[in-house]
Amino acid sequence: TKDHEKPHLVPVVTAFLNTLTPKFYVALTGTSSLISGLILIFEWWYFRKYGTSFIEQVSVSHLRPLLGAVDNNSPSVHFTASNGEAESNRQNVSECKVWRNPLNLFRGAEYSRYTWVTGREPLTYYDMNLSAQDHQTFFTCDTDHARPADAVMQKAWRERNAQARMKAAYQALELNNECATAYVLLAEEETTTILEAEKLFKQALKAGEVCYRRSQQLQHHSTQQEAQHRRDTNVLVYIKRRLAMCARKLGRIREAVKLMRDLMKEFPLLSMLNVHENLLEALLELQAYADVQVVLAKYDDISLPKSATICYTAALLKARAVSDKFSPEAASRRGLSTAEMNAVEAIHRAVEFNPHVPKYLLEMKSLILPPEHILKRGDSEAIAYAFFHLQHWKRVEGALNLLHCTWEGTFRMIPYPLEKGHLFYPYPSCTETADRELLPSFHEVSVYPKKELPFFILFTAGLCSFTAMLALLTHQFPELMGVFAKAFFSTLFAPFNFVMEKIESVLPSSFWHLLTRI
Repeated sequence: TKDHEKPHLVPVVTAFLNTLTPKFYVALTGTSSLISGLILIFEWWYFRKYGTSFIEQVSVSHLRPLLGAVDNNSPSVHFTASNGEAESNRQNVSECKVWRNPLNLFRGAEYSRYTWVTGREPLTYYDMNLSAQDHQTFFTCDTDHARPADAVMQKAWRERNAQARMKAAYQALELNNECATAYVLLAEEETTTILEAEKLFKQALKAGEVCYRRSQQLQHHSTQQEAQHRRDTNVLVYIKRRLAMCARKLGRIREAVKLMRDLMKEFPLLSMLNVHENLLEALLELQAYADVQVVLAKYDDISLPKSATICYTAALLKARAVSDKFSPEAASRRGLSTAEMNAVEAIHRAVEFNPHVPKYLLEMKSLILPPEHILKRGDSEAIAYAFFHLQHWKRVEGALNLLHCTWEGTFRMIPYPLEKGHLFYPYPSCTETADRELLPSFHEVSVYPKKELPFFILFTAGLCSFTAMLALLTHQFPELMGVFAKAFFSTLFAPFNFVMEKIESVLPSSFWHLLTRI
């Protein structure tokens, strides 16, 4: 009959499986284990570097649109947002703003020396690019083209190469030996010690004061003169601040405090430069805690933006009152006193604002040189704070012990920090991305809240382990595993055999003869 003339595929598949040797199964399982292991390594590396799964990212970016999924960031979502949500979004945007580090180090005397010793670059390109933009904003104006030296410096601030910038600064001084910004650039980048930097900043101060007084008399004559006076003001404030920081670094603390206080009195409208944070650090070095409290009373106000320096300094002062006698065992028996409760609440407030700081203060995480820019509530701000203030916490007896016993209690009050805060707005979700741009690659960025491992990393880890075990068993017992493999494939292909038999019974024999010839 015609049915008997049809070639059967099922016996062909079975015969093919029977011809496979144990070596094939060893090669198959070994190759599968190798490939899944490489995928796991790549997924883990990508997750540590970018904080997300590569497979998941590709799936969301490319497969989701093909499946017709709705994007949560579509405009329609924003139109339906409530006023509270919109206000929260605006707050998140402002909190994700990158700020100039008030205590940033000197490029030549500190950052460059670190590079010479370790061979590592402490500053990222993104951070230095932000500094270049700051310099162009603070130290240039529209009328610079009318003065040859200032025109040269305008180009110098745009130069990416440090040697080219310093060469341009010397050219500007040849044109005008009272070019304050040229002295500033050389003090920041060419000097190798703080003493040398201070010497150049003093020369810059003389030139800057002359320019400031001259433009102050002419500022109301035209908008161009007003812009020039604003630039001269920025230059003078920057120089005086850096001189105060030089005095602080050289151990002349009282002189530094006086310079900072005079600067804040002379230019009270420039509070956005956060000179008070420099003042707080210097007063803590003097252990002038009463003066620190006076500064905090002015700047730790609900209407003013907060910082790690403000919040943690307030916590340190509260802790200082009770930390020398604090004992967690005694506190658990008798309960917390009013002063201890105030100290604990101040620590919880500080930790909620920036949860990355305690690990640096408790030396659970290694410090690096702080960047020139910081992100408030981020890891970069935590590094900048702890770098300068760890010594002040160590100086107060028992303060770090009190911090160690109480800081993790903050997280019980805010189980979902990205959705709702306790004393502050919800923790911004953008900090990790910005901190990875600001901090060098050799630093492991602190992430809050701690991310769980993506599903695909767990999946590839399980797949890699399973295939590795199969490869090991197949290598040790090739004959036995070959029998198991044939039995497994026979069971796996049982539905396929059934479907093929049905197809064979339906299709004409001419089709099978044609297929055989092909």
